[in-house]
Amino acid sequence: MLGLIISLIVIGLIAGAVARLVVPGKQNISIPMTILLGIIGSFVGGFIGYLIFHKDASDGFFQPAGIVGSIIGAIIVLVIYLRVSGRRSVSR
Repeated sequence: MLGLIISLIVIGLIAGAVARLVVPGKQNISIPMTILLGIIGSFVGGFIGYLIFHKDASDGFFQPAGIVGSIIGAIIVLVIYLRVSGRRSVSR
């Protein structure tokens, strides 16, 4: 159980960081929020993968396809978050 939690945090950090690097612009998000972004992205990516391929986590959680799905899910979540929060820019 502890290993699952630690791997969820590490994969969340990696997926969230890659999503923040891919999405253009500056995001004012802390490291814990980046981890949360990656964890939520993992669930979104897993759900989308299940809808497309009809496969679940019966083969294990730590797979390269799962990491890619986590990154894609984190990108989707970050874009939605930035649209909903309304990126404010200062113009003069």
